Amino acid sequence: MTEQTMPQPLQEIVDEFQAVEDRQRLELLLELSKELPEVPEKYREHLDEMEQVEECQTPLFLTVEFHDENGTAELILAAPAEAPTTRGFASIIHQGLNGLTYEQILATPDDLADRLGLSRAITPLRLRGLRAMLGRIKHNVRNHVGAQR
Repeated sequence: MTEQTMPQPLQEIVDEFQAVEDRQRLELLLELSKELPEVPEKYREHLDEMEQVEECQTPLFLTVEFHDENGTAELILAAPAEAPTTRGFASIIHQGLNGLTYEQILATPDDLADRLGLSRAITPLRLRGLRAMLGRIKHNVRNHVGAQR
């Protein structure tokens, strides 16, 4: 098995979190929650066409659109405005992995939540949502790549 490496855009976010004190990490997460892009029109009224991440405490939906011509994945995540923690996690995933190659996404370390240093600011139950989002995206990419072979 190859060693997992953090994709550069995600590493920059991790570095930003590691550069601040514990109490400031929550503030940074809340700031990032405001940067989650709006759901594209075709999904806005059809969240049921997206996959719900059941492990999240708040309703979070995601879909992965595959671009086989260049081997990249577009991530679409939807989280309610009244759930800033979940939106912050979704924003981290989106900013860190959207548009990357299948290989880069699959190589992302599973311990992202730990690397962000949020375990002292966020409950384990909430962090489970971040782990689940990443796991679900990687699962979808693995299935897609496997179907291509």
